[in-house]
Amino acid sequence: MDLQKDGPLWRFKWHIVVICVALAIVFLLALFTDIFEKSDVSRVQKLVWLLGALVFLSALLAMLSRVFKMLDALRDNSAKLEEVAGALEKIRDGLTQINQSTRVSETAKAIAFRDADRRSLREAVFEKLQQQDFTAAHQIIDEIAERDEYKELAEQLRNEADRYQDATDQERLNQSIAYVEMLLENYQWVTASTRIEELIKTHPDCEKAKALRQELLDKKQQRKKALLAEWDEAVKRQETDHSLEILKELDLYLTPNEALALQEAAKDVFRTKLHNLGVEFSIAVSEKRWDQALQIGQQIVNDFPNSKMADEIREKLDVLRQNVQMQNS
Repeated sequence: MDLQKDGPLWRFKWHIVVICVALAIVFLLALFTDIFEKSDVSRVQKLVWLLGALVFLSALLAMLSRVFKMLDALRDNSAKLEEVAGALEKIRDGLTQINQSTRVSETAKAIAFRDADRRSLREAVFEKLQQQDFTAAHQIIDEIAERDEYKELAEQLRNEADRYQDATDQERLNQSIAYVEMLLENYQWVTASTRIEELIKTHPDCEKAKALRQELLDKKQQRKKALLAEWDEAVKRQETDHSLEILKELDLYLTPNEALALQEAAKDVFRTKLHNLGVEFSIAVSEKRWDQALQIGQQIVNDFPNSKMADEIREKLDVLRQNVQMQNS
């Protein structure tokens, strides 16, 4: 039997000692005295009874030991369940926070990409018009009109669809060319290129359609030069955020050699941005502005995932989330 301090019978040690001493006394009295002798009981029979009693008590103690071990196991399991419940509660709170962040993110995306959605809807309608599938075009417009935020757009598309449907072939061609030029003004190079090739295919003798190819190249080159000039000015003025915004768009226009030439300047901009974010993060933490610290920390991890600072902050994000939760509760 385990009588260590952590054993299940430790708190019953004196009971066990008393039982063992009593059994020892009874056994010695039975062997060396005649206190238990009666005329019809032999010494062998007394020994048998004593051994039976010892076996019974040993079994009883073994059973008690097993019971106490089971009780201790239940107590340990209860403690572990409490720990698991606590962990699940933390996970639930974390998921709630993530869900709230996701909702905010989705709202931001809906605002940020609203113009892109409008362009996509306009393109879908115009594609059906070019295919002269006017029924499908009006069905798309009707579906667009069902959303309150797009009712005005649906009305514009309906008017354009009616004009396109009632127009002559030459008028439709002119409308298509005007649509491509609008795409070029909005720097939608891929969509514009697709529409230009479709126009040339359907109107192989149209010089205006063919001229759109060169116009596309010229517009792209003009945009590239404008971005490079804007980039130089932003770097000179140390406008880090603006420099990064320009660089993201400029990356679409650069050849490998041009990108290599800008690499060192771009590295300086990224280092400056990371340094500035690190300072903002440290100040937010020191002032216990946990919401802002968490936001900046996540930005560093997302925008600079391979940096040493990102590795250090990544290990502290859980603590920051807990602090945000405690501060907001």
